[in-house]
Order: sequence, then C-alpha cells, then structure tokens
Amino acid sequence: MRTDEQAQKKYAAMVEKASPKSPMAKNCLMAFLSGGLICAFGQFLQERYLSFGIEYENALLLVSISLIFLSAVLTAAGIYGKLGKYCGAGTEVPITGFANSVVSPAIEYRNAGLIMGMGAKMFVIAGPVIVYGTLTSVVVGICYYFLGR
Repeated sequence: MRTDEQAQKKYAAMVEKASPKSPMAKNCLMAFLSGGLICAFGQFLQERYLSFGIEYENALLLVSISLIFLSAVLTAAGIYGKLGKYCGAGTEVPITGFANSVVSPAIEYRNAGLIMGMGAKMFVIAGPVIVYGTLTSVVVGICYYFLGR
C-alpha cells in the first residue's frame, strides 16, 4: 500500500511540474470581453432588425439564426477555432459555441462521406448536450406541473 501512495504522490508531483501555469486573470478577462462582444453584437443585430420594422419575436429569432449562421461560417473558414484559442471560453457563449460544436465534427469527418462521416459525427460533441438538455427540461416540466400549481 505504501508504495502505491508514494508512487501516486510522485506522479502528482511530476504532473504539477510538467503542467504549464495558466494565466487565470488574463483568461477570465479575455472570456469576459469576447463573450460580452458576442452578446453586444447580438444586441446590435436585434436593434437593427427592429429598426427594419420586424416584430420583436421575429427579430429575436433572426438574431439567433444570424449568430448560428455566422459561427458556422467562421468555423468552416477556420476562423472560429483561432478566435477560441485567443479569446478562450468567451467564444463559447451558448448559441455560438453550440453551433461551433456541431459544425466542427461535421467538417472534420466530411471526407468519410455524407452519411457515415458528416451525418454520423455531426452530433458527437453536441449530442450529449441535446440529450441531457431535453431530459432536464422534461424533469423540470414534470416538477413544475406537479409543484407549480
């Protein structure tokens, strides 16, 4: 037993020594700024759509569609990944990050064909999010139904 504990401690020390130190403050600042810029751009789009005379609900829908489309195009062009490396978690604002997580595997496996490549691998990352999001919404809906009265 003692040798196992000593080996684990030795391994943990090696990992600590080899792991690069993360600039936490810089990462948080970049995530805050880039995520804020994406959200501000979404707000700008909403205001533009409203200024065209589009109804509020439809303007919100168009903002979502626009952000998804732009993040998919930037992912396909190889730009979104570079932004993600520079900006960090801020680029994973839910709607744009989700679009990126669907498009990235599809692009990666496009050479394997439309069905077994893109079709089968498209939801490798996003699939669990969809499954657990749906499951959670069902559970919350049931709780709301019985407890929310």
